[in-house]
Amino acid sequence: MTFAQLLPMPDDWHRALAVVAHPDDLEYGCAAAVAAWTDAGREVTYVLASRGEAGIDTLEPAKCGPLREQEQRASAAVVGVRQVEFLDHRDGVIEYGTELRRDIAAAIRRHRPELVITLNHRDTWGVNVWNTPDHLAVGRATLDAAGDAGNRWIFPELTERGLQPWDGVRWVAVAGTTSPTHAVDARPGLERSVRSLLEHRAYIEALTSEDPEQYCRRFLTDNVHAAAQRFGGIPAVPFEVFRR
Repeated sequence: MTFAQLLPMPDDWHRALAVVAHPDDLEYGCAAAVAAWTDAGREVTYVLASRGEAGIDTLEPAKCGPLREQEQRASAAVVGVRQVEFLDHRDGVIEYGTELRRDIAAAIRRHRPELVITLNHRDTWGVNVWNTPDHLAVGRATLDAAGDAGNRWIFPELTERGLQPWDGVRWVAVAGTTSPTHAVDARPGLERSVRSLLEHRAYIEALTSEDPEQYCRRFLTDNVHAAAQRFGGIPAVPFEVFRR
């Protein structure tokens, strides 16, 4: 089967906002691209709907949430991201709806990005691995909130709070998609993406018995090399880009 070649990601932007459900979502999805962007002087901010407090079976949420927040902040710093925000939706039961759309639209108005990034919002990873409700809810709400943020009559309470409409989002890029259209050269940021994922050590050690560094390197290297055949042989981070 022949697949269409991936296009280079748009690069005429300065600010990006990445919105995902949990700590580690971006590290599994696109940290190598983020590292390349921050190296180029672009500003990337992370917004997480939850603190991932339900993510480790052996650790109760009251202890898990602060630990995973700490890991996420350290992870973001590895790839040059200085701002990390949490919306405090409850991990595992994040609901798509107006409350989530409003919270994400507020973040878009605060940070005024040209590029918004999120994670796979479709039912499956690949052909037959079921996606989680949190990813579906946050990904879909992010796509919708990119438009909500520019309409003063949707969530007028945000304007009353001093958050003026922002209609400057030009693209929403979805990482982890099975229908990519664009890609970013992963080579400059690959080593930092491995170190960034490795910062989620408590989560990874609960997830697998494999050596954490070997696990992170294998997972991320396999993914970027899988995209190379559609990007001129260059290891790449793929995205599905929606234009606005």
